[in-house]
Amino acid sequence: MKKIFTLVAFLFFLNGNSQIIPQGYYDGATGTGYQLKTQLFNIINNNTNTNNSPSDYGELWTLFTQSAFRDQYYDFDNTLLDIYTEIPTAADSYSYSTTSQQCGSDGYNGEGDCYNREHTLPQSVWSSAYPMYSDAHFVLPTDGKVNGVRDNYPYGKVNNASWTSSNGSKLGSNLNSGYSAGYSGTVFEPINEFKGDIARCLLYFATRYEDQITNWSYTMFNGTSNQVFTNTFLNILITWNNLDPVSQYEIVKNHAVYTFQGNRNPFIDHPEYVCQIWSAACSTLATDSFQTATISVFPNPTNNHSITIESINELDKIQLITVNGQILKQITNPILQNKTYTIDNLQPGFYFLKVFTKNEQQITKKILVN
Repeated sequence: MKKIFTLVAFLFFLNGNSQIIPQGYYDGATGTGYQLKTQLFNIINNNTNTNNSPSDYGELWTLFTQSAFRDQYYDFDNTLLDIYTEIPTAADSYSYSTTSQQCGSDGYNGEGDCYNREHTLPQSVWSSAYPMYSDAHFVLPTDGKVNGVRDNYPYGKVNNASWTSSNGSKLGSNLNSGYSAGYSGTVFEPINEFKGDIARCLLYFATRYEDQITNWSYTMFNGTSNQVFTNTFLNILITWNNLDPVSQYEIVKNHAVYTFQGNRNPFIDHPEYVCQIWSAACSTLATDSFQTATISVFPNPTNNHSITIESINELDKIQLITVNGQILKQITNPILQNKTYTIDNLQPGFYFLKVFTKNEQQITKKILVN
């Protein structure tokens, strides 16, 4: 079995992240709305990788060799954790373990040939200028081929895929309905496990560079320095941020990047800032049909080694996870009887029950078996 990011990681974040965030770092973040966004800009507007020198960009290769960017969560093999490569619940099709696998002048022909540096906001938007060019909060190590396929397309919810990577990342037309309504052009969609990661990268960019962003034109932007994104893409990013909470990988990586360049991603340290800043969008999303599905689990605690899951939504997958992150049971496409599904023969202990609905909602419940 392979480990996935679960509520365990999020609880670690709640209990241990105060030991990582420098004391007083966010003392100036006292406002709400776009005032809070500007306050955060003033706090994180100091990354040190600002020289117009290729060495800054080259140092990202060294940063990616650190343990913070390595797979300590899925395969436990210390290979590069590439969000376009990682298959959370199965063996990866390929992996990168040495710096000799960096993309060079020979480029790539297919997946698995080499890895490079993915600007989640394309560098052509801001003419490859510094410090954006080497800002490790939104530049990620990814497979060269998949990076090339993604090209300069915005992130979105794919309707009909024209291309799919080995881990399920997709390129295709945007689904012009639901939370992604309002755009029908070509988009790139990462797998569910890393959608929140991408969202927090882009929300960081919108905050860190709010003093320059009105000078740049991009499909996702609305031309302002406050909202930054069009309604469509803001809804996509907020939805992804909410559905895929901060992971232990992001927490560790955030601190490594802070050590590397001197500033932090506030939306990893404080995910609640997202809806405190973009409150109107969050409020709209909370009242539409894409709000978190209703799930009931009973009895809890259970004394008969059995639990029943009741859902008004069709389920895609159920996972029972130990406190150490091991998946004990995984049921794909469970068949509900009278809107319920029962799991039997549970051993005594404390577990996390993770339920996935067909419309990509994810809900985690704490379960006690006596």
